Amino acid sequence: MSDNVELAAGGWRLWNQFALRGPGFPAEGVLALAPDGLAEAADKFDEGTALSGPDWEAFTELFGDAAVATAHELQRIARLPGFRAAVAWQNRQVLTSGIKPFLDWAPTAAGRTSMPRQREELVAHYWQRFCVKNDTIGFFGPVGWGSWDLGTSGVAVDPGEGFIAESTVYFSSWALDGVAKAVEADPAVRAWVPPRRLSYVRRDGETVVLPGRPPQPLVGLAARVFDLSDGLRTTAAIAAEVGTTAEDVEAAVDELVKRRLVVRRIEVPVIAHPERWLRRFLAGIGDAGARERALAKLDAVEAARSRVAAAGRDPEALAAAMAAMEATFAEVTHSSAARAKGARTAPCRSLVYSDTRRSATATLGTAIHSQLEPLGLLLTSARWMTNQVADRVRARLRTAYDAILAERGRVDIAALWFACIPVPHPDTAADVEQVQAELRAKWAELIAAPEGTRRVRLRSADIADRVRELFAEPARGWNIARYISPDLLVVARDAADVERGDFELLVGEMHVAMNTIGASLFVLQHPDQASLLAETDRDFPLPRVMPMLPKELPPRWSARSRPALGRPVDYFVGNVDHTGDPAHDRNVAAADAVVEPRGEELVVVLPDGTEFDVLDVFGNALTNKVMDRFSIRGDADHSPRITIDRVVVARETWRFDAAGVGFTEEKDEARRFVRARWWREELGLPRFAFVVSPAEPRPFFVDFDSPVYVNIMAKAVRRLARKDPGARFTVSEMLPSPEHAWLTDDAGNRYTSELRFVAVDQTTADRTTADRGEQRARP
Repeated sequence: MSDNVELAAGGWRLWNQFALRGPGFPAEGVLALAPDGLAEAADKFDEGTALSGPDWEAFTELFGDAAVATAHELQRIARLPGFRAAVAWQNRQVLTSGIKPFLDWAPTAAGRTSMPRQREELVAHYWQRFCVKNDTIGFFGPVGWGSWDLGTSGVAVDPGEGFIAESTVYFSSWALDGVAKAVEADPAVRAWVPPRRLSYVRRDGETVVLPGRPPQPLVGLAARVFDLSDGLRTTAAIAAEVGTTAEDVEAAVDELVKRRLVVRRIEVPVIAHPERWLRRFLAGIGDAGARERALAKLDAVEAARSRVAAAGRDPEALAAAMAAMEATFAEVTHSSAARAKGARTAPCRSLVYSDTRRSATATLGTAIHSQLEPLGLLLTSARWMTNQVADRVRARLRTAYDAILAERGRVDIAALWFACIPVPHPDTAADVEQVQAELRAKWAELIAAPEGTRRVRLRSADIADRVRELFAEPARGWNIARYISPDLLVVARDAADVERGDFELLVGEMHVAMNTIGASLFVLQHPDQASLLAETDRDFPLPRVMPMLPKELPPRWSARSRPALGRPVDYFVGNVDHTGDPAHDRNVAAADAVVEPRGEELVVVLPDGTEFDVLDVFGNALTNKVMDRFSIRGDADHSPRITIDRVVVARETWRFDAAGVGFTEEKDEARRFVRARWWREELGLPRFAFVVSPAEPRPFFVDFDSPVYVNIMAKAVRRLARKDPGARFTVSEMLPSPEHAWLTDDAGNRYTSELRFVAVDQTTADRTTADRGEQRARP
């Protein structure tokens, strides 16, 4: 393993470890849904030719036979235990509502009516995700790992033993919250639940101050109880400390709760195993009867979770265990065991989820590393983007700060936070749009692609100086903006091609201002989590300050995607949500974090005197605004493939009006297939592509040689056009395509894949205010 993996341009270093992302089924799986010879037969009909006569009748008979054969192939796929287990994890009800009746059906040309075709498409849609989408979810998208070794040259794969090295079933955070709420319903438990003052409320003499509201009186016992309500002390402990009775403290807490100054509930923190924290809490209940009743509820759901884990990839056992767990949860909590799917629903809709680690690992050497200068140029421009956004937000926070200071004479994070809702500021979305437009304009100048060009090839040597003129500047953003997580794909048939130098690289998504492999779903699947923390220590040798994050923020954020590389030395500021362990001694209430000017900048001063850049407390809100906004090209009807040296930095892309794609409205399947091929040929689209539609939850794969995938695309475009006649959708070339599946398992199966790197900005050595404060706080 190589510790220093630096890029030639821009002041960037890569973590020595990277995530190896790929699906759980071989890439060749989707190719079986393209009937042999059917595309060639369809292409014998020229555009504009009447689709009639003997030749057409012969083709429709061939098409019908191919459709029945495809239905049989889809049934074979649907019978695979692994496929049905994967569907069970995604949506268990589909097994009975869609998969079972499809398997019970005997395919014939005449019998392929509307409902059987819908079920064919259901299976095919799941199958494309399981075979060619580099997702990270369960055993059908396991987490793999790799490392750099610059003492080697190419890419090496160690397939390991079996496909999966480790698999774990975790509770969704909302499930444990449901159990905690059920435990609280027992009156005997109440005395053991510590009260906690709300993080945005502070006492000032004989008043309490809340953001945006006049001060309220708070005196006597209520004031003393408020001060001691830290989420750790029970009412009995508070009573002992103030020298009064538990009954008096209970009455004071009730008053404070009614006034919405204090909360009193079992607050399960967002950690890897919340059930363990809840068990420790319940074990501390002093009332033996209440403790036993509470632990029995947790025991029941944990036992149900264990049965789900034990079912493995046996679809029938898994479905039965999931159903039993839902029944147990409903009995224990008297609430629903599943949440409805919707735009405002977080990703974890089930009680539990599964994450797994791939057995295969990869090693990268100098052949890949030597070609990464274009990546450094992209990273440099991404840093410019975060700098620009940071500058604009700083100015807006300063304006809000000055207004609050003039009104109240003191500004804390709570007041600043509430004044800027929706955080980081109401105008940030417009600021990001403006910065993104500037970024694209600068890259358009660099690329200078003539109208209608399909391929643009540039050399780093020719544009590097201009990139530095346009973008190169040291970082001045928030702390986590030091990280950018680019996805890199290797375009090669196998590892031997890379060794010979017969390969290209492709930069996929650039996840800006975030360390994506520091998320829980990755960290928990690493065989040596301490090594990831060591990388974090290298990047931030001193403490950081970060906001406490909500457990969920629909539609993407959940406990599964939470940052999991927080350290004991780091500070966490509770703004609205309080999701940290109350025992962590560096949790800070937002009302206790004072904002002060240091020259032209604002800092947050914590109760122990430690200072940080105020932007760091708003860091995750800022990241949410920019994380997926890096793009070097605009929204033209057609964008060329752009290659710098050997690195493809943008795939070829087309954008269409949904209402203007004629073949999608064709009702006859054979005609639809032929017309889709005419449409593809006219535009020069590749055989394999991905479609992004505003009406679909995620991109989906299309093989224009496969009628079932043409049907899926046609239906998606029709759905979009009916929802919004003016809507547009995007088609991007699939690159790498299925033949570029160099990742193998121990059985020789080949998988699509991508490498997710963590790039760390090295231009922040001269940070001032925060560094001085952090230095004082260093243990």
